[in-house]
Amino acid sequence: MIVIADSGSTKTDWCLGNTKTNSRTVRTGGINPFHQSVDEIKEVIASTLTPQLGDTTEFTTIYFYGAGCIPEKTNIVKTALAQNFPKANILVESDLLGAAHALCGKTAGIACILGTGSNSCFYDGEKITANIFPLGYILGDEGSGAVLGKRLVGDFLKHQLPDDLCRDFLKEYDLTPALILDKVYRQPLANRFLAGLTPFLFAHKHRPEMQNLLISCFTDFFTRNVMQYEYHDILVHFTGSIAFYFQEEVKEAALRLNVSIGKVLKSPLEGLKDYHFEV
Repeated sequence: MIVIADSGSTKTDWCLGNTKTNSRTVRTGGINPFHQSVDEIKEVIASTLTPQLGDTTEFTTIYFYGAGCIPEKTNIVKTALAQNFPKANILVESDLLGAAHALCGKTAGIACILGTGSNSCFYDGEKITANIFPLGYILGDEGSGAVLGKRLVGDFLKHQLPDDLCRDFLKEYDLTPALILDKVYRQPLANRFLAGLTPFLFAHKHRPEMQNLLISCFTDFFTRNVMQYEYHDILVHFTGSIAFYFQEEVKEAALRLNVSIGKVLKSPLEGLKDYHFEV
C-alpha cells in the first residue's frame, strides 16, 4: 500500500491504495513545515489521518508533496510521518515538483501553480532544472489569487470600476474602504483575505473591466515567469484553483503571447495518481 499526499497550509489530500482504481482519498488539515514543528505536524497526522486508516504498518511508501517543503525543512515532515508510519519509506518533496509530476509525468514541460500564490518551473521529465522565484504577493506572485484580489480592491478604491460593480462588491463582502485597509495592512494573512475576493471576479468575469484585469494579470504571469524559460515548442501546464476557474482567461493571455497551453488541473492529486500508480 502506498500513500500520496498533496499538502498546502490549509488542507492536505491523501490518496491511499495499491492501484489507481483501488484507492481512496481522505482530507486533513494543512501541513507546512515552514510554519509548523514536528510535534504540530505529528498531531495533525495522529488526530485526523491515522484514525481513518487503521493499521498504518501496511503502508510501505509515502510520497509527500507539500508547500514549504524546501530541502532544509523536509526532515520535519519525514520525522512526523515516520512516527505514525513506522514501516514506510518516506519521500518528501516540494509542491512544485508534485505539480510537475502531476502535469508533465515523465515528459519535459513547464509546470505552473496558480492558487492563493503562484509558482512555476521548467521540468526536464525527471527533475526541476529552472525556477523563477515567485517572490510572494507583494513583489511577485503574478496571476495568483492574492494578486487578483489586490488588483480588484485597488481598482475599487481608485474608482476604476463602474458604480454598479462597486456597490455589488461592497454589499457582497460587507466591506468599507477603511475595513479593506485594516485587513490588508494590519491584520494577519492579508494574502488569504485578498485571494478570498476572487469569487467576485469569477461571478463578474464577463464584464469588460474584469476581463481587462484578468488578462492583464495572467499576461504578467507569462511575461515575468513562463517566458523566462525556454518556452518555445514546449507545453505549459497549470494546476490550482485560479488556473482552473479562470482557464479561459489564462488561455486567452497565452494565445496573445504565442504560448502553448497543455493540461489544466484543479488539483495535482489525479495527476499524481497517474504518475505513481501502475494502473
